[in-house]
Amino acid sequence: MAGAERDRDRDRDRDRDREPGQPRAQPPLLLLLLLLGGLAALGTAQVTSEDQEVPEHKPVSLRCAAFRSGSSSARIEWKFQRGSSLVLIYYGGELTEPYRDRVQFSPTSIRFQSVTREDSGKYICEVVADGSHIAKSEVNLIVQVPPGKPLAHVPSSATVGARAVLRCSEAQGSPPPTFRWYKDGTELPTDPRASPAFRNSSYSLDPRSGELVFDPVGGWDTGDYHCEASNNVGSPQKSDVFRMEASEVNVGGVVAAVVLLLLVLALAAFGLWFAHRRGYCGSEPLGELGVTPEPPPPPPPGDPTPVPPPCHPRATPLCPSGVPGWGQRGQGGWHCPKRVPCPHSAGGKKVIYSQPSRRSEGEFKQTSSFLV
Repeated sequence: MAGAERDRDRDRDRDRDREPGQPRAQPPLLLLLLLLGGLAALGTAQVTSEDQEVPEHKPVSLRCAAFRSGSSSARIEWKFQRGSSLVLIYYGGELTEPYRDRVQFSPTSIRFQSVTREDSGKYICEVVADGSHIAKSEVNLIVQVPPGKPLAHVPSSATVGARAVLRCSEAQGSPPPTFRWYKDGTELPTDPRASPAFRNSSYSLDPRSGELVFDPVGGWDTGDYHCEASNNVGSPQKSDVFRMEASEVNVGGVVAAVVLLLLVLALAAFGLWFAHRRGYCGSEPLGELGVTPEPPPPPPPGDPTPVPPPCHPRATPLCPSGVPGWGQRGQGGWHCPKRVPCPHSAGGKKVIYSQPSRRSEGEFKQTSSFLV
């Protein structure tokens, strides 16, 4: 009681000290409430959202829940959002060009005469009243389209103990379909342990993505597989049937392939060695490569030492015809009157070469010979 009297005396003293016309101080909580109320009076944004489904090629009306009756001066805008794209439908008091012939506008809604699958998306209605009050409503429109025939991807063979992935896809259905998988005409459960027929299998199945993963593959997973797509619009659609064979690793085939490869490499190495041994791998004669070789220098006059014709180390190289300075020496210098076999490639046989040792009055006289 005494405390309450002291508070009243403190308030009377504070009022006595306040200047005339000065407002009385307010508690902090009351000031905060007044501030929030003032901000709410300046402008508010209310958002509502709803989903709506309609079959393709049917009419539909989208309600603007943000509009309130009695707001005759309110400004209304409609927008269409699909992914990252945003398109104006109603702006500045009129419909935009893409929707002018397809949509009817009223302050409370817009009405499509017929919708297609491209019209699926989010429709946004914004209402601005009294220059400050903003309200917004959204409608998620789903145009129902039955699924088409799904496409199944099934490997023709899989190795036991490895990982195999089966995929099912479909691109037309709206909303997106879910998928089922069948083996030999029997539906695979999401959990293989739930069915005695698939208890030995080890797989995972995602109905939304349509992916069936065997990890690892077992011998009992061999069979005919197909998938099915459905979205509660129209009838479910089935894919073609594909067979997957689960087989063990062919160890014998791998060993045979390795042995065959080694034999081929050994034969190739032997062929190279034999060709090199026989001289087949030597370089080509210069005359056959289009390069004119340098002729051997003629012997000094009166030198009885015969000069053998040049040759190549291959098996039976011959002196190229028409190359001056090769072969035997005669009138006019060295020439190659005939194709001369290589001496040391004649299979170990002795070859006799004859050379003129001197010239007398334009005649060649053989005076010497040698053996190689």
